Amino acid sequence: MREFSVPATHEVGPDEALTDMLAANVAGHGDEVGLRRRVDGRWTDVTWRQFGEEVRGVAKGLIAAGVAAGDRVALQARTRYEWTVFDYAIWTAGAVVVPIYETSSADQVAWILSDSGATVAVVERDEHAAAIESVRDQAPDLKAVVVIDDGAVEQLTATGSGVPDSELDARRATLRADSLATLIYTSGTTGRPKGCELTHGNFLFEIGNGITLLDRFMNVQGSLLLFIPLAHVLARVLQVGAIKNRTVIGHTADVKNLVEDLGEFKPTFVLAVPRVFEKVFNSAKAKAEGDGKGKIFDRAAQVAIDWSRAQDTGGPGLGLRAQHALFDKLVYGKLRAALGGRCLGAISGGAPLGERLGHFFRGIGVTVFEGYGLTETTAAASVNHDEAIRIGTVGRPLPGVAFSVAEDGELLIRGGIVMRGYWKNEDATREAIDADGWFRTGDLGEIDDQGFVRITGRKKEILVTAGGKNVAPAGLEDRLRAHRLVSQCIVVGDQRPYIAALVTLDEEALPQWLESKGKDTGLTAAQLREDPDVLAEIGAAVEDANKAVSQAEAIKKFTVLATDFTEDNGMLTPSLKLKRNVVLKEFGSDVESLYSR
Repeated sequence: MREFSVPATHEVGPDEALTDMLAANVAGHGDEVGLRRRVDGRWTDVTWRQFGEEVRGVAKGLIAAGVAAGDRVALQARTRYEWTVFDYAIWTAGAVVVPIYETSSADQVAWILSDSGATVAVVERDEHAAAIESVRDQAPDLKAVVVIDDGAVEQLTATGSGVPDSELDARRATLRADSLATLIYTSGTTGRPKGCELTHGNFLFEIGNGITLLDRFMNVQGSLLLFIPLAHVLARVLQVGAIKNRTVIGHTADVKNLVEDLGEFKPTFVLAVPRVFEKVFNSAKAKAEGDGKGKIFDRAAQVAIDWSRAQDTGGPGLGLRAQHALFDKLVYGKLRAALGGRCLGAISGGAPLGERLGHFFRGIGVTVFEGYGLTETTAAASVNHDEAIRIGTVGRPLPGVAFSVAEDGELLIRGGIVMRGYWKNEDATREAIDADGWFRTGDLGEIDDQGFVRITGRKKEILVTAGGKNVAPAGLEDRLRAHRLVSQCIVVGDQRPYIAALVTLDEEALPQWLESKGKDTGLTAAQLREDPDVLAEIGAAVEDANKAVSQAEAIKKFTVLATDFTEDNGMLTPSLKLKRNVVLKEFGSDVESLYSR
């Protein structure tokens, strides 16, 4: 069994808790700006003292509402300032945060409330409250529901005005490193979600050993704009890390206005999923083509990629440096401006970014650091960083974390970031974590001689063709999704004679592409699925994806679907992972047609 570990740089004391860092900021840096929030369309500074007072006021209100130490409190909202207020208020009250995705269905909410035994639910809007009321009979422990948009912060602060400071101090004193901080329900591509028990110590170990690797961006001079859901563990860890490092935090939930928000907030660091970086690249390319500058953009992109690759092989030569400097003025600066102009780096998580795109962004001056982790490992277990970066990998293990590769190729992880277990599910916990503390990730991977980890696929998603060839679909899917016209795709072929794919079109990218082809820009994906030009474009994307695999693993046929895979239609999880079983059931006839013609 191949194993690689990095020594810990930080140890967590037994009496430490997540509330300590906020208390330290308020006491020592109370007048400094800690967060910025949108008020009447403008970004407004919030000092650490102001934020701390809001947190304490809400915590007292929760206590007055009957929340006891150790109680579970559900939190369902988009990424917004109040999310962070309630996160820390719940902890300050000695309770446990149970995040719920804002888009979760009533059935999903009912399961999480019931299984966690939540006593209070904090929701964003009246429709969330109505959904909870419709399933209240399934949540017997639930007492109160408070609505952020109805003034929950002010109401709770008023309700708790009679709770003495000594009670808050007593609640904080109940918290230790081994205290449960949050129950995060894995969205799961099959079956009921399981609640991952993450302790204060899990977060503190992750932050203490991981955030220091990013201190060029996450520091007192830096700023972080959060826009992926805070119900996702990676966004949550960066939120906590920013408070630890006193990095100014902003929130935005409306990704349709993301470019505008980035331009106004001007973060030094962002967190996003690969789709965001793909769209930045594809939109810039499409705009350049629309302006008749497609060839210039393509050349600039290739120079950025070549320049980045050269960083790993002794540095660029004189000619490449000159070309890079020229395109920095003509092209790269405009791309950096789209990210706010001050952005020095980013983290991409949730799925592989792709080597070519990774080199492109480093080449334009915004290094995208890929990492790897799961909810069960308190987000990142490995990450690329300034001192150790290898684009195309997910980096080396965090300090204090060990990786190993089992005989069947499965990645195993051990260290202070591994969850305590699954809530009220000992069988699942035993199945996931062995007697030596190794967590079974379910992912297949490799570790090179320098400790860099590469993910090669999902253990449960390996396809075995009728000819006996094992194929990991993830790599092919990632390459296909990188094409500007492709929104989603699923590679099929289990027990079939060859590999094939279902592809969906990106509705946002279609109008520009149609205009470039002289076609009606109002045509829909359903109308275009048999269009010869569309099929030729997707065919070229398939050919490009096939370059990464052997002939036996290559996609031989594909079909374009009329509808996309989305969270709303149940094809994607809230963290945008494909629900393969749901997709294959819904589009079974399309799969059959790939093998009957």
